[in-house]
Amino acid sequence: MGDRMREEVGKLSDLRREVEKMGGEEAVKKQHDKEKLTARERIDLLIEKGTFIELGKLGSEEGSTELVPADGVVTGYGKMDDGVIVRDVAVAAYDFTVRGGSMGVISETKVTRIRDTALKHRMPMIWLVDSGGARLGKGGFSMERIPFFADTGYLFKEEALMSGVIPLVSAMMGPGYAGTAYIPGLSDFVPMVKKRCAMGLGGPALVKMMIGEDLTDDQLGGSRVHCEMSGCGDLEVDSDEDCIQAIKRYLSYFPQNCDRKPARAEFSGDPTASIDDGILDVIPDTSSEVFDMHSLITFILDSGYLFEIKPKWARNVIVGFGRIGGYPVGIIANNPSFLGGILDVDAADKAARHIWLCDAFNIPLLFMSDVPGFMVGSRAEKSGIIRHGAKMVHAVAEATVPKLTLIVRKSYGAGYYAMCGRAFDPDLLVAYPGAEIAVMGAEGMVSIVARKQLETAENPAEMVEQLAGDLRPHISIDKTAALGLVDDVIDPRETRKVLFTARERTRDKKIFRHHRKHGVYPV
Repeated sequence: MGDRMREEVGKLSDLRREVEKMGGEEAVKKQHDKEKLTARERIDLLIEKGTFIELGKLGSEEGSTELVPADGVVTGYGKMDDGVIVRDVAVAAYDFTVRGGSMGVISETKVTRIRDTALKHRMPMIWLVDSGGARLGKGGFSMERIPFFADTGYLFKEEALMSGVIPLVSAMMGPGYAGTAYIPGLSDFVPMVKKRCAMGLGGPALVKMMIGEDLTDDQLGGSRVHCEMSGCGDLEVDSDEDCIQAIKRYLSYFPQNCDRKPARAEFSGDPTASIDDGILDVIPDTSSEVFDMHSLITFILDSGYLFEIKPKWARNVIVGFGRIGGYPVGIIANNPSFLGGILDVDAADKAARHIWLCDAFNIPLLFMSDVPGFMVGSRAEKSGIIRHGAKMVHAVAEATVPKLTLIVRKSYGAGYYAMCGRAFDPDLLVAYPGAEIAVMGAEGMVSIVARKQLETAENPAEMVEQLAGDLRPHISIDKTAALGLVDDVIDPRETRKVLFTARERTRDKKIFRHHRKHGVYPV
């Protein structure tokens, strides 16, 4: 009794050990020589020991006479400690040591299964991408497998429908071309490992054949291309280990799904305590002087820490996550040290996307406004500044999470609206002393209103300065506050107290909108 079962169990154990060797010793060594971890090593770093449940471990390439371990992708779910809570997450890790991590028939069946599991059980979905894209020939796209190509569109459709329901993360830890490029394209967070990864709709060989460009992976779609130029990447990191840590840190600000609220981190100390006098030295005396908004953010957030998203792209606006008294907040802040903090096409896109992301997952928004308005001029108009600016305005208006607005120095023109001015229902609208809310700065108004006088003046610059000085008291925050158009003018040292109190007060905020399918987004 039981001899047959013992024999079968022995065979199963042997098979599993073979699968865990992935592409074999030589292939694993090549991966390590490139300073890359294997798919299973990455999962070991991401998931708590002993909690990973692998799905489809015994999957292998259809029609192959040899074992193709896990058919080039490791899928499953387990518990991840993000530093705030231990949560369940679903994972698909493409294994470059097996068929270059390419997308085959069986591997995509497995990934479809884990996507379905993630959505059904409402847990974050994490892709660890290290893939050459679609597999050609047997086991992938071939003449007899054309129907499989037609079916792979479910990947894109399902990921689009998962958006805003569960957090979606695509870590670029190697190449991700063709089909695997749209995984990050449809995800919420895309960290990229420097000099190890690349993504694009076509790889170097295809690009050279189609349009004659002869490029390396890094030149075509490396981390610098997408984190500094295209905006498709969210964060550059130095190693696989740093990438896994970034995923954990990012998800620590998020709930499991759209039906929950993010967890409050443990916090010691008094979140209402005054900030030290150093904050008073951060803000320049005049609205035209440059300063780096990061230096102010440091005083406001817990431990001075901002988890910044897209820090090297559209640097005139800062977006990211932080905590105030342990509570997560999404930050949107103008940065005067780049283009004066003006909102151009890329900045509007960057801010709008972040607002939509935070609103989808119940993360309150903190707007830190020091904005001269939207970019003007023929170049801006040709780039579609109206359409892109409207995207940001649309996002702010649509957001139903708590919205807190701090006017640091100035909030001019439509930039005031886009940075959640009074008409956009901020739950708190406060300003620092000396701030201004106006259609534009005093000098700009004078140049328009007194244009004819300036044309005949002996010293136009002196006249602008004099008239602007006369006008400035009428747009000062004191005048605005006297009219009841801001909730308060606060001492900068009280910032944490004011924001923490507002954050606590708005925990149970509910907004009811008109019934509709969805808005028509100006994209």
